[in-house]
Amino acid sequence: MDAVLPVQRFICYGTRNSSERRTFSVAKPSVELFSIGRANSSSRVTLSSWRKDCVSIGVSNHIIASADFSRRKPRKDQIQKPKGPAPKGFMPKSRVGASTQKNEKSNTGDKGGSSTVISDEHSGPREKPTETKVGSGEDGDIEYAPGKELGRRVEIENEADRTILTNQILGAVRNETEEKERIAVTDNGVTETPTPEIFAQSEEDEKPIAETCAEREIGDEVGGSGTLIDEHITKTEVVKSDIEDEAEGTTSMRLLFTDVKINETEEDGRFSVVIKKPIAETCAETEIEDEVGGSGTLIDEHITKTEMGKPELLDHHEYSLHHEPEMDEYSVKKLKLDAEMHRQVLEDLGKENFSRGNKMFVYPQVVKPGQDLELFLNRSLSTLKDETDVLLTGAFNDWRWKHFTVKLNKTHLNGDWWSCQLYVPKEAYNIDFVFFNGRDVYDNNDEKDFFIHVEGGIGVFAFEDFLLEEKRRELERLAEEKAERERQLEEERQEEAKRAAKEADKAQARMEIEKRQETLHQFVKKAVRSSDNVWHIEPNEFKGGDLVRLYYNRASGPLVHANELWIHGGHNNWKDGVSITGRFVHSKRNWWYVDVVVPDQAVILDWVFADGPPKNACIYDNNHSQDFHAIVPMSIPGELYWVEEENRIYNKLREDRRLKEEAMHAKAERTARVKSETRSRTIKKFLLSQKHIVYTEPVNVQAGSTVTVVYNTANTVLKGKPEVWFRCSFNHWTHRNGPLPPQKMLPTDDASLVKAIVKVPLDVHVMDFVFSERQDGGIYDNKNGMDYHIPVFGGDAKEPPMHIVHVAVEMAPIAKVGGLGDIVTSLSRAVQDLGHNVDVILPKYDCLNLSNVEDFHFSSSYHWSGTEIKVWIGKVEGLSVYFLEPQNGLFWAGCIYGCRNDMERFSFFSHAALEFLLQNGWTPDILHCHDWPSAPVAWLFKDHYMNYGLSKARVVFTIHNFEFGAGFIGKAIAYSDKATTVSHTYAKEVSGNPAVAPHLHKFHGILNGIDQDIWDPYNDTFIPVSYSSENVVEGKRAAKEALQQRLGLKKTELPLVGMITRLTAQKGIHLIKHAIGQTLERNGQVVLLGSSPDPRIQNDFVSLAKHLHFTHGDRVRLCLTYDEPLSHLIYAGADFILVPSIFEPCGLTQLIAMRYGSIPVVRKTGGLYDTVFDVDHDSERAQAQSLEPNGFSFDGADNAGVNYALNRAISTWYDDRDRFNTLCKTVMEQDWSWNRPALDYMELYHAAHK
Repeated sequence: MDAVLPVQRFICYGTRNSSERRTFSVAKPSVELFSIGRANSSSRVTLSSWRKDCVSIGVSNHIIASADFSRRKPRKDQIQKPKGPAPKGFMPKSRVGASTQKNEKSNTGDKGGSSTVISDEHSGPREKPTETKVGSGEDGDIEYAPGKELGRRVEIENEADRTILTNQILGAVRNETEEKERIAVTDNGVTETPTPEIFAQSEEDEKPIAETCAEREIGDEVGGSGTLIDEHITKTEVVKSDIEDEAEGTTSMRLLFTDVKINETEEDGRFSVVIKKPIAETCAETEIEDEVGGSGTLIDEHITKTEMGKPELLDHHEYSLHHEPEMDEYSVKKLKLDAEMHRQVLEDLGKENFSRGNKMFVYPQVVKPGQDLELFLNRSLSTLKDETDVLLTGAFNDWRWKHFTVKLNKTHLNGDWWSCQLYVPKEAYNIDFVFFNGRDVYDNNDEKDFFIHVEGGIGVFAFEDFLLEEKRRELERLAEEKAERERQLEEERQEEAKRAAKEADKAQARMEIEKRQETLHQFVKKAVRSSDNVWHIEPNEFKGGDLVRLYYNRASGPLVHANELWIHGGHNNWKDGVSITGRFVHSKRNWWYVDVVVPDQAVILDWVFADGPPKNACIYDNNHSQDFHAIVPMSIPGELYWVEEENRIYNKLREDRRLKEEAMHAKAERTARVKSETRSRTIKKFLLSQKHIVYTEPVNVQAGSTVTVVYNTANTVLKGKPEVWFRCSFNHWTHRNGPLPPQKMLPTDDASLVKAIVKVPLDVHVMDFVFSERQDGGIYDNKNGMDYHIPVFGGDAKEPPMHIVHVAVEMAPIAKVGGLGDIVTSLSRAVQDLGHNVDVILPKYDCLNLSNVEDFHFSSSYHWSGTEIKVWIGKVEGLSVYFLEPQNGLFWAGCIYGCRNDMERFSFFSHAALEFLLQNGWTPDILHCHDWPSAPVAWLFKDHYMNYGLSKARVVFTIHNFEFGAGFIGKAIAYSDKATTVSHTYAKEVSGNPAVAPHLHKFHGILNGIDQDIWDPYNDTFIPVSYSSENVVEGKRAAKEALQQRLGLKKTELPLVGMITRLTAQKGIHLIKHAIGQTLERNGQVVLLGSSPDPRIQNDFVSLAKHLHFTHGDRVRLCLTYDEPLSHLIYAGADFILVPSIFEPCGLTQLIAMRYGSIPVVRKTGGLYDTVFDVDHDSERAQAQSLEPNGFSFDGADNAGVNYALNRAISTWYDDRDRFNTLCKTVMEQDWSWNRPALDYMELYHAAHK
């Protein structure tokens, strides 16, 4: 039968259905709860019925007092404090903590309470004890009737100076440390509930678990005229309660002291207690013994260190206590009586529940948060009746929080009752548990589990918020720990790098010295002191710092007819360059001389003779290109010189390294800051980009805030509808609370605008919503199936990472033919930067550029379709790439495209990729395939793999160019969950295609972006000067000069038009040729970089290049090849970049050009139209995209169209340079990276899963 749980005056049979609602069967109990009455004028008090957690004398409420008690607001149950003198002193008993520590033995041989360890590593702080101010004028009768009147009453007499009202076990004190020990929260280990003994002289005086925290006996014996209190009561918190007796006005104070000083006085048994560090938090486990000794009572031992559940610091005070030994004897008797009463209560409950067949009950019967709970199980009625060990394992709040395991102990109740003690946290509304033997035998209430309802506990939704807050704190803690670990690792890395750099500099300095020593040695061997009939030095012996005279015979060399003679000299193999100069003076005949000072540390003097000073000489005598060298006889370096020289070189290397690292660090910081600022601006523009339809107030939505969603019906399918309903949820429609109820939107001052107000929960990262014409649906505006999404900032929940797998046949820079390779790499990196997991599967061509693959290695192999497929792994641009190499040789062709069996090759690869995922147990969220080569992934997945282990995945297919493989593309669109192409305009241009038209509901245009790390003029190593929008003019001028010099063009200030393109019909070959001629006609310069896969087109341009280089060699260069470094220099050095494509799905050339401050000149088609806004015609269209005009464009596909755009561009360069320079700055500051497209793709991925 179900366990009977007597909770709040009824016995509950708990069951739960699937919706977590609870049903109860209510039976009338035979046991009544406590009743609280009033005391008469003689202050006769019926003893506490143990309703509260621990025993206390006089009243059962916790009594807490502090230094500021007089300022506190009285509680309803206050009793007015009587006036009169304080009672004689008393000493408090100490509560036994739930720990493994043993009580110290007293001299009288008293037994210390024992306990079993209960750990609770996960439990939170305990609730503070009830705080009651006593002093309302009347004491209260507190009585308990377990089915009948017990007939026991204890009178407490009020006699002047002799009444003591003290809680001998300090039940009011709540110890946080103890509370954590009362419930064992373990994964593997099991702990026991304590079974403390109250202080008594026989076993029959012991109390059950929930009755007491064991006391220490105080033996008071009168001896002499005073009281002696010795030793220290150390490191314990203080609790005091003032209870003023109405009859005599005596005051008794219950104290625990931390670091106290107790002074003996001469007055009538009084002593004073000076409290130095009261903390008022807990009682400690201790023994206090009274000894007769001369004139007082000796209190020895230490009160051990514990903590309190209610911190309350008191001021420094001094109290006077009266000590009456008779009171201690009375207290012991009183405790025994209360223990007997409590035993009787539990006995009655045990009998009552056993008679009803209930296997368990709890005490107290009304379970409230923040209290201790005793739980009893009758083993004889349980499936554990034959087991020697009984344990309880459970958790709170539907098994969701703080799992625990506690061992039950056999009680002294009649029958086979076992019990344990639990603490009910204030955050609990349910306690869920089962019993077991510690191994494999369970009593789980007939598979319904046991549960206890917590009366007045936290609500379910409030608990959800609590969990979120707890999770937030945990995430913050983990983030701090992770940051600290990363910081330490970074410090270690930096220290290791510093050590390595130091050693490298030392080694380099040593190598330099060795090289110099060897060079010097060779020069010393060649050097002489003089050369007969050519030169000599006087005196013969000299050293560094000496003035010497060098003689030269002019007739000995080419300077025989020179009018002047000069020395250009240095030392030690010209170490410091030319450091000695001087004009010769005629001596006699053909001999001339000059006086020079020998440089310090000079070992070898080096010089040549000339007919003039440096930079003005024409004729030299340099000893037949060997220069002249002479030994400094008295300066041959010793070991000390080389040590100093090595140290000098080392210090210079260290300084150079420091300056270089500082510059790199500053540059990296600026790059990161600019990227962050750019991303923030892009997100803001992303939010404002749909403002003509919907926006929020405020724009940045914060978790936990209230926002207003404003909707413009005039621009949607709901235009003119009498009602608009708002349907909202969070976290891509996966929030725990589900969708919000439909909300009718309210009108605003603007007739076309309606609004709805939404409270945003704390645990969200994105808002999701759609609009409908009626509450039950009707026509929807769901953004063409994508839904509306607004990011939420500051939430506790973060977007869970998705796993995206790209199946592609190109990837830059290792296997790139066109823009497809760039997009696969850049999109993957951008999505990975958003915190998602991205992998790429690529064929292992035998022509791969493996120099750009890090950690490339063989991983495994598998078999499919009769062949072995080897799997290689490596990192490309920070992405994990899996290279599939079938051993049938399909990809050993020396090329990516161009084989007759390309369809067979790539179909095999698509199937092999899916087989790889299946055989390796991968479960990606998204399979993203690209263009016709990996299009088969879409239908192969749906037909063969979706129901065999890869059911979680959704297929996204992207069309990069409709020109190739239209059949494969159409089939892939039909099978995919979402299909995209690379710009909005191109999506419209191909929407009429029969392969696309039936699937427009899932077909979307998303612009490509560029990788701002690869294309970054501020960090580009292929250009001469790093620059940003702040110094774009200077940077581009330097790049133009470097480009002109490299290609042999005339270094002059002329407009330079660049073209970087594949030479195919799609790219507008005839327009390219015309643009070259038009630019030359306008006296500009032209640079073209590109090649053609068509030999006829390639040969045609080779002939054109020969002709142009002959006729305009200083103003035109056609580089008919692919050259990555040169492309960077052209983007930076050109003033304009021309892209006259006949059709262009997206185009990256114009985006890279703007990144480098070059102005695009384009034809209005596809992605070119979506990204270039004409400075003379597209201001409104640009403003709608939160952009400024950024280039020149034309409509037609003829020469006139090219002339219209190109002439306006060149004229701006000639006639309005300031406007041109401003335009360069503008285009550099526009964000054409993957920041925005990555967000669009993530919305698409989520929409595919909706």
